[in-house]
Amino acid sequence: MRGWSVEDGLAVGLPLENVDTDQLIPARFMSAPRSAGYGGFLLHDLRQTAGPDFPLNQPQAAGASILIARRNFGGGSSREAAVYALVDAGFRVVIAPSFGDIFASNSVNNGLLPARVTEAATERLLSATPCALRVNLDTLTITGAGDPVAFELDPVWRTKLMNGWDDIDLTASYADRIADFAARRRETAPWVWPDSAGGKAADL
Repeated sequence: MRGWSVEDGLAVGLPLENVDTDQLIPARFMSAPRSAGYGGFLLHDLRQTAGPDFPLNQPQAAGASILIARRNFGGGSSREAAVYALVDAGFRVVIAPSFGDIFASNSVNNGLLPARVTEAATERLLSATPCALRVNLDTLTITGAGDPVAFELDPVWRTKLMNGWDDIDLTASYADRIADFAARRRETAPWVWPDSAGGKAADL
């Protein structure tokens, strides 16, 4: 996964609350292999029902990489495929006042930024879409639609996004410290380590 610090892209608005993971990708599409790409399944049922008036169906939404929605985006079930659908459709950023917790965590592990902003800022950005925006992880700001908008992001998540890390990569970044702890622990508590002969813990 490639890390990033700045996203310059087209932003489109999805002025809906409570867009859940079941809507982001209906369950019947999850039997498809990820290698086939999930982008075509994104918001499938909503897009079919609303027709050409749906924001993501409109020609000016083509190539968008930033999605702006209202509160509680990504609630519902824990399916990571909802994030796959967004990423495979070309989105790098979702901006909303709040997110489902598991969805937000899955997003970061797949390089997708869940940028949390105030409801007032959300409405201002929605009113400007479609528009070009710059999302900056260094400054935690969104620019391109009037005054800069600050967004909230856990510092660890910021580090993971900028380095292109998932949870395993983050743990691996502490490899030297883990090895140092293990070495010190072996000296101070040798009884918890297997012996070299039979694999049993050393006798007390």
